Amino acid sequence: MAKEEFRSESPATMTRSAPVEHQSLDSPKTTKMPPHGRIELVDVGDTTIGRTRFEPGWKWSTDVKPQAGTDSCQLLHRIYMVSGRMAIRMEDGSELEIGPGEAAYIPPGHDAWVVGNEAVENISFSHAGNPDVMDDKSKD
Repeated sequence: MAKEEFRSESPATMTRSAPVEHQSLDSPKTTKMPPHGRIELVDVGDTTIGRTRFEPGWKWSTDVKPQAGTDSCQLLHRIYMVSGRMAIRMEDGSELEIGPGEAAYIPPGHDAWVVGNEAVENISFSHAGNPDVMDDKSKD
């Protein structure tokens, strides 16, 4: 069996002069408070990282749709689930339920809701300046 090599094929390895950056989600750059939720955002390098918490009873089509003005969520989400369970229903009718320890890529065109009585907490990743979370009209 060949020895496995651990190396990155990422374009990020080509930029070696960039400094290391860090931010704490405990002191977010931006905090958004959608109904039944809280979204905390920081920018690290070219990535926006968010910590999102949705309380039991939260549902995109109930809590966000009126502000978004679309029939389904039109944002792309890349998330890692920390706690709780969330169901996602795509416009084609397919459904998925995700929970702690799972990562998900959720394309535009979906509804989502908290499953059960435990709050959902997840970590999201997107290109900086274009976070993949709801842009509510409230002040940061």
